[in-house]
Amino acid sequence: MSWLDGPLMAFDLETTGTDVEADRIVTAAVVRLAPDGAVADERTWLLDPGVAIPRQASAIHGISTERAREHGRPAAAAIAEIAGAVAEGLRSGTPLVVMNARYDLSLLDRECLRYAIASVTERLGEAPRPVIDPLVIDKHVDKCRRGKRALHALCAHYGVPLDAAHDARADAVAAALVVRRMGELHRPVGTMPLPDLHALQVRAAAEQSVSLQAHLRRTGKPAAVVEPAWPLIPRPR
Repeated sequence: MSWLDGPLMAFDLETTGTDVEADRIVTAAVVRLAPDGAVADERTWLLDPGVAIPRQASAIHGISTERAREHGRPAAAAIAEIAGAVAEGLRSGTPLVVMNARYDLSLLDRECLRYAIASVTERLGEAPRPVIDPLVIDKHVDKCRRGKRALHALCAHYGVPLDAAHDARADAVAAALVVRRMGELHRPVGTMPLPDLHALQVRAAAEQSVSLQAHLRRTGKPAAVVEPAWPLIPRPR
């Protein structure tokens, strides 16, 4: 049976910024989708990240510092629940869909470290797997397509509705639907055993990072470094 015939779990974060070592989680969603694409279960969180949310971040996801402080959960308790929900789904054998997994999973890992909470890796005894990342897969199966590869662009390309971009729940659901569509259109991906698909993405993400780093260094950023690890950036030593 193909992974397309089973359930998927999707995970998404909205945050204070783009630095996995310093930024914080503002909202999160863990959504389980049935094989027909219907939402079978969902959990969402609004956190008080403990720091001010920059205006540019609020402009993207719509959560202000004031709203997070008034209505958000204490960060440590919420992060423990998020890590637990992700680990529980993976422990059940359900593949985890994460758009740009290297960012979301790494930021969750650093939040666990910040609050001395067991990470997803520590709960599982290994790095998260199997993970399916629509960004990595799309770049692998359609290397030469021009244009953006952000979630809204992938939804438009694959014909998946996205009515509330940068809402964690909506983005998680859309990422899972995009991945299903990719698997249907690109049968080698859709029929590949999950361990092989995970390993393929490890290799593809590393290759994509090397290519992007070389491009950046050719076009005015000679010191650019693009992290090759996927789906989790190792913690700094």
